Amino acid sequence: MPGEVIRSHARYETDCKNCHVRFDRAAQPRVCLDCHKDVAADIRSKAGYHGRLSERACRGCHTDHKGRDAKIVHLDERTFDHALTDFNLRGKHKGAACSSCHRAGMKHSTASSDCVGCHRKDDKHKETLGANCKNCHDEVDWKKSRFDHALTKFPLFYRHLEIKCSQCHADPQHFAGAPRDCLSCHRKDDAHKGRLGPRCEKCHDESRWKSPKFNHDRDTHYILRDRHRTIKCDACHRAPPYEAKTSTNCAACHRKDDAHKAALGDKCETCHTEKSWKELPIFNHDRDTRFPLRDKHREAKCDSCHKDLRFREKTPTTCFACHARDDRDKGHKGRYGEKCETCHSVKAWNAVTFVHDRDTRYILRGRHVRTKCDSCHQGVLYVEKSDSRCASCHDRDDKHKGQLGKLCDSCHNERDWSDTTFDHNRSAFPLRDRHAVLECKHCHQTSEYKNAKPECVSCHAKDDRHKERLGPRCDQCHSASSWKNTDFDHNLRAQFKLGGAHVKVACLACHTRPVKDKLVLASDCASCHRQSDDVHLGTFGTQCESCHVPENWRKIIDPKYVPQPRIAPSPKAKRSR
Repeated sequence: MPGEVIRSHARYETDCKNCHVRFDRAAQPRVCLDCHKDVAADIRSKAGYHGRLSERACRGCHTDHKGRDAKIVHLDERTFDHALTDFNLRGKHKGAACSSCHRAGMKHSTASSDCVGCHRKDDKHKETLGANCKNCHDEVDWKKSRFDHALTKFPLFYRHLEIKCSQCHADPQHFAGAPRDCLSCHRKDDAHKGRLGPRCEKCHDESRWKSPKFNHDRDTHYILRDRHRTIKCDACHRAPPYEAKTSTNCAACHRKDDAHKAALGDKCETCHTEKSWKELPIFNHDRDTRFPLRDKHREAKCDSCHKDLRFREKTPTTCFACHARDDRDKGHKGRYGEKCETCHSVKAWNAVTFVHDRDTRYILRGRHVRTKCDSCHQGVLYVEKSDSRCASCHDRDDKHKGQLGKLCDSCHNERDWSDTTFDHNRSAFPLRDRHAVLECKHCHQTSEYKNAKPECVSCHAKDDRHKERLGPRCDQCHSASSWKNTDFDHNLRAQFKLGGAHVKVACLACHTRPVKDKLVLASDCASCHRQSDDVHLGTFGTQCESCHVPENWRKIIDPKYVPQPRIAPSPKAKRSR
């Protein structure tokens, strides 16, 4: 070794690879950071002194192998740039000695960065205002503060700005605990002796204590008028106003003046005013209630609606409350609900104002306009929701027996039930060519339209000269433009390709049996040639194409490729085996 390492590295000295990577000097900083994890964390986060330095090898500043007592951390206090740390020096901190914050024997990075770490003895508040001294103090002068009282829950205005802090904050150790209610400081100024509660700011402000700002009309929900403006506060506010809510009900003060003995309720202001209790103004039902009187309601007597003479107290405002008998006589019998005003007006009970097109989501058209309401609305109108589907009323008129669903308006309209607009091309069987000019009854024998089958033979059985031997799918060969036009190509649309003599063979020569479903026919030669043409009597199997060609049955392939006949063994040979 070039020399002994420092004392703290001595336990790693026996093995060089603890600090060095062989033949790779550039890898040494990574090995250093594996042990010095706090420095590695600063470099990753680009914080602290090492995180702000430009990249360089650790050995550029810290060189070991200089002996056990060597100092490998060289810090020049005169040239060290403190701005590279997490704590920039400002104000009086610039002239402070390093030892005032960095204790001897401790790492420089462990020095506290909060104010109380160094100034705890200078804190007259005894930490009651927290550790963030910088909220009020700065590094220039500790005794000067820049605290903004407007940021607290008690902003200072007017006269409060002129007084000293000690007048409210008597104990400098408990600034945050100073009371905010007025009486805490102004109890001796309270001429009300606490009877109006502690919220002095409701009437007084900081500009002048003796000039109250309270305005009963503006600051309360009860405006004083006429005689009420001349009475003293104590006449109504017998208890402190902030301890018990003062009632604004007339009866609370005028119960002894109520000649009706509470028979008309306690809303005295309905008939009386503040000018004079004995003066009874003309009651205006339209202005003073939520139920303006219109037309015939103006002619009705008060007791016809107010049976118990308790005006505005539980008097129903629904039409049905007074007109239940009229509803019964007119035939609704409560089925249309209690909202009579929906259809009737106060001008005359027989004058109906309801417009179905405007007041509902179902517009009446055609013959629906002349239909009576009860024809559709047979239940309780506001309890049972009226079904707007055609089938709800026209189920008995449905000749299709429900086959076409409930959407009758897809084909029918309100003008005439027999007038239809059905588009057959939107169905599973579009009409083309000759089909388009046919009447419905040619295919649909009954109104149960879905019973009509889409197969051609269901209508064209008599036109089928093949006698069903080519199956029910006539459209495979024929078209709707003309029955005589055929376009079937056996080689493209069948699995059996026609070649040679097969091309001239008539269809029915192979298709000999009627087919009710899918057309399936065996494609092996023996299915057609087994009886008359097979001179081998089946001894060569059913694959005739192995020897014969389609052009000529008598012409065979090269004899050397012809298989030998399969001769059945004799019974004696079987027994020997």
